[in-house]
Amino acid sequence: MANLHSDGTAVCLDGDVLAATLRRQMAARATRLRAIGVTPKLATVLVGDNPASASYIARKHADCAEIGIKATDIRLPAKTSQAQLLAHVAALNADPLVHGLMVQLPLPAGLDDDAALAAVDPAKDIDGLHPENLGRLLAGTPGLLPCTPHAIWQLLRHHQVPLKGAKVAIIGRGPLVGRPLSMLLSMRGIDASVTLLHSASRDIAEATRAADVVIAALGRPGFVTADMVRPGAAVVGVGITYGDGCSMVSDVAEDVASVAGHVTPPHGSVGPLTRAALLQNLLEIAERGLPG
Repeated sequence: MANLHSDGTAVCLDGDVLAATLRRQMAARATRLRAIGVTPKLATVLVGDNPASASYIARKHADCAEIGIKATDIRLPAKTSQAQLLAHVAALNADPLVHGLMVQLPLPAGLDDDAALAAVDPAKDIDGLHPENLGRLLAGTPGLLPCTPHAIWQLLRHHQVPLKGAKVAIIGRGPLVGRPLSMLLSMRGIDASVTLLHSASRDIAEATRAADVVIAALGRPGFVTADMVRPGAAVVGVGITYGDGCSMVSDVAEDVASVAGHVTPPHGSVGPLTRAALLQNLLEIAERGLPG
């Protein structure tokens, strides 16, 4: 991989532009569904008043309005019990008009994130994080894909970053990004050679300098610097930290753009694509069983 800009700077892996394209494509799909009497519907469940979670939910609902997807926003107080939360999830599972649902994480203290994820019907699991969907990904027969890993794959594919046989270093082994992303990129048909790095890994910089693609998903601002990147490599910053003045700071330092062939922008790029991937899952569910 090499720099594609004549001035030697990296090509921007712009997730905002791609997400806008995907929303236009999904709007056409939603229009076709409504024309045959199927109204795609999302349900979101937010427990407590976490401002970041509330903001993320609002952006998802704005995307739904743009695309033509009906959305219902369920807000529960922070004192909601585990049993009460699971009862709400069960009701949404049973509602035939709801095609997909998600419980916004993290949940308030005292509630079990894993139990909430496992309570969602895997056939309606638009996050792609139910144990059954993760197990299918591990088995190489994926169903609904985890949204952030799917977003990263789409971003790299859109920019024609070669993955077949490529060395990919993923920093961060979390269950939302790192681990499922390593499974996705190493699947037959994508065929990347993946190294999953974490806090106990020895000499992370040595591994990233040997990689064709570096993906940072650890939530440490500016962790990946130019001296950790092989010239011409593609670098994706997934983790975002909010700095002074609520500015977003990527896991990838700005100086990486002087070395990399492709790089996400400093303010982050994967978030809008993650939301798009979530609604792609929703429409896939709504289209199941339809002719053609």
